[in-house]
Amino acid sequence: MNSQEKLEVLADAGKYDLACACGTKGNTDHRTRAEDGHAWLYPVSLPRGGTGVMLKTLLSSACVGDCAYCPMRSSQDTVRRCTLGVDELAKLFLEYDRRKRLLGLFVSSGIIRDPDHTMMRLNAVAAILRRKYRYRGYIHLKVIPGASDAAIAEAVSLASAVSINIETPTAEHCQTLSGRKRWEEDIMRPIRRIDEYIRNDEGRRRVRQTTQFIVGAAGESDRDIVEQTVSLYGKRSMERVYFSAYQRGAGAAGIPGEVSPDPHILTREHRLYQTDFLIRQYGFSGDDLLYGPDGRLSLTDDPKKCWADAHPECFPLSVRKAERWQLLRIPGLGPITVGRILKARRETHLRGVEDLKLVGKRAELAKRYLDFS
Repeated sequence: MNSQEKLEVLADAGKYDLACACGTKGNTDHRTRAEDGHAWLYPVSLPRGGTGVMLKTLLSSACVGDCAYCPMRSSQDTVRRCTLGVDELAKLFLEYDRRKRLLGLFVSSGIIRDPDHTMMRLNAVAAILRRKYRYRGYIHLKVIPGASDAAIAEAVSLASAVSINIETPTAEHCQTLSGRKRWEEDIMRPIRRIDEYIRNDEGRRRVRQTTQFIVGAAGESDRDIVEQTVSLYGKRSMERVYFSAYQRGAGAAGIPGEVSPDPHILTREHRLYQTDFLIRQYGFSGDDLLYGPDGRLSLTDDPKKCWADAHPECFPLSVRKAERWQLLRIPGLGPITVGRILKARRETHLRGVEDLKLVGKRAELAKRYLDFS
């Protein structure tokens, strides 16, 4: 294959690794990653709004792993296998970067031979870009489960961001999906090592650490995932946790996600993202979140509304007197609107939701919990 043909194969092999891309209307999957027919050019949201494009690919679709949820597992004989050379990928990235001004490179891989051999190749791509081509932009490297401390340290020294996918919230759930992968040694140890290397790098550039859960493959509850998410934010230098709904048909027969497919899996993913925002940006703790008897978040109401409805003693809340943290508990209000309220009430008297520049469903929802008198 030539380089473009390899990219097509590797982009197809990576199509299941899509997070933060679903909607809830009609439980419809809105996942998309192609731009102009190039599936390896991945649209990403920017912190200040808008989107950019990143080259996101696997280095190889070969894999010796046995993860039951993964379509690239070694027992799967329908996957086309190919591998990009390290300099080949570096040159491909720079070519697209010159043509499209990419935000950066996101590179992962199947496990070629063993974790450290794979990490050697992933790190080599970043090293070529940094040292040979003097690229100073964004590089995200996936850390392979089971990688050595030395390989992890090198990745942290080269990348702008690193991540190892935690996939499941507990060792028991991990055993459901893999007979080879050790949750504590192969996943949690690298997460701790990344944290240590980042903390020891203070005073120089700041490297981001992220991770991702597969939702629904191992029979875990939302509570299981949220409790582990809270722990990751509290104990590690974890910048973001992502969630990817398990897509039926990708995995082996016999795993919970195949035996009992969840028709609400995309809504579950969406609710987990909402809880993640409440924890990171709204001051919620893990104890504030409400679950059903099965440990699941509500499918009908978002988690902030569930909390508000469970605490009628806190409402209605005075718009004139409430503190910022209290206003952030109002369904329909986000940090931007709350900031607008705090600024506006110092200058004028707020008489209704129309003064908050809220419209539609958000306005109708918020006014049920606010007092403008």
